[in-house]
Amino acid sequence: MDSIDTIILQNGKIVKGPGYFSILFGVVMSTYNRRAGIILHPVSLPSQDGIGDFGSFSFKFIDFLQAAGMSVWQILPLGPTGYGDSPYTSVSSFAGNPLFISLDTLADEGLLDSEQLDARPRFNPDRVEYPRVYEWKVPLIRDAARTFIEGNGADYRDEYRSFCEEEVDWLDDYALFVTAKDYYDVQAREKGAKNSMWNRFWPKKLALRDPAELERCRGQWEQEIEEEKVIQFFFYRQWTAVKNYANERGISLLGDIPIFVSANSSDVWSHPELFQLDKKNQLTAVAGVPPDYFSSTGQRWGNPLYRWEEHRRTDFKWWISRIKRAFELADIVRIDHFRGLEACWEIPAAEPTAIHGAWVKAPGRELLQKLREELGELPVVAEDLGVITPEVEELRKEFRLQGMKVLQFAFETDGHGGLNPDNPFLPHNYRSDYVVYTGTHDNDTSLGWFQQLGPDMKKLVLEYLGAGGDDIVWELIRAAFVSVARTAIVPLQDVLRLNSDARMNTPGTVGTNWNWRVRPEALNGDVSGKLKWFARLYNRLSG
Repeated sequence: MDSIDTIILQNGKIVKGPGYFSILFGVVMSTYNRRAGIILHPVSLPSQDGIGDFGSFSFKFIDFLQAAGMSVWQILPLGPTGYGDSPYTSVSSFAGNPLFISLDTLADEGLLDSEQLDARPRFNPDRVEYPRVYEWKVPLIRDAARTFIEGNGADYRDEYRSFCEEEVDWLDDYALFVTAKDYYDVQAREKGAKNSMWNRFWPKKLALRDPAELERCRGQWEQEIEEEKVIQFFFYRQWTAVKNYANERGISLLGDIPIFVSANSSDVWSHPELFQLDKKNQLTAVAGVPPDYFSSTGQRWGNPLYRWEEHRRTDFKWWISRIKRAFELADIVRIDHFRGLEACWEIPAAEPTAIHGAWVKAPGRELLQKLREELGELPVVAEDLGVITPEVEELRKEFRLQGMKVLQFAFETDGHGGLNPDNPFLPHNYRSDYVVYTGTHDNDTSLGWFQQLGPDMKKLVLEYLGAGGDDIVWELIRAAFVSVARTAIVPLQDVLRLNSDARMNTPGTVGTNWNWRVRPEALNGDVSGKLKWFARLYNRLSG
């Protein structure tokens, strides 16, 4: 990518110009004086195709947010997901998830025959059935890509060529990576594996990026690679329309990037020198967190750790490109596990648990300074949950980044039967430079959380909130909205007062997460009216 910095709409096209991020920061900060928003990942939007997409319901959701006086829509990472369907284990830090592409939009543009959609199956309106969704949507999206390549349907090929030129730093490698992955996944499954880890199942020359082998594969899979690039263009074009619609209505998009990347990703395959791999491209160290109160063995996440000396040598070029891409897709960016920019828990790859790891310093200050030099002030939210050291807090403050507070973490006893008044997640301990949440995608819903508390803790929560318990969820929302935190964000599940059945993710589990969906009738005037009343009452009203 070039060193830009603006993304604006001219005659329906996206163009870049200088100074965008500094301007954006000023706009964002000027509206940070008391604002509110909703977390809802696009996967949960209503649609006819089994999973949320960038079709009509995404625009209706924005209308709902506007009617509710909200000014922030927070989403989870938008990348194509890998094993477990988690948006935090993407096969690319730059690409978008093809499942979010609207089939109806493609049909409206003449890239699909509307009769193809007549065979649409009936999907579960409450849960994403990922295997059925893949089986239904992916072939049709590929059909649309082939139609586009053949010169039929919508005529925006100049935009496509510009997109390929602007995103060349990642797009070509990504398209080859996922094409090869699809090919070798079939062989891996025949051998009983879940997928084809590129450094285990692929031919050695391809895994090691032998130039002649890369050229041979690009020739062999030319059609498939072109289709993947077109699919990414579809994603980018549709999401840009959604984002512009939101921005025009005073709503900022708050995106999300995991600090680490998946080992089975185009990022690691295309830039192995940036990660802690040996000469055979096997991981030598992985990320995690040490043993604590919650786990005697800690958490071994398995993500490759960065080879920071190489990032320094290249002036953090890969990171700058990654952050720029994030700001193409969102107005504000949340960095997950922000403390990893100050120090990472480094676990030898051969270790089965996180016990025998060590904290290793990371050059977060150098990285953030370089980003600020390139992009100006950074509209970033630092996920600073968990055990945070003074050094991490100092780093966040130095670069004027907002931190996070979660109400569900606020309630603990003082050891004498009362509430611990020093808990930093209690609203009376906040400062303005925070985003407060009732809960995040990793928490139970607020109703589910409260229901599983013991009677003594329930009493302490109600005493603190000054509530009778008739509507505990909205009392928690009130506590978030009334706090001094500049931004208050609530999962849509809490706004709808849903129980644990609507939980988005349970950390440490696989197979039952990331699949909750909202029904369209839930986004009604009664709900938006109550949200708007709260937003007005506590001076968080958009506009």
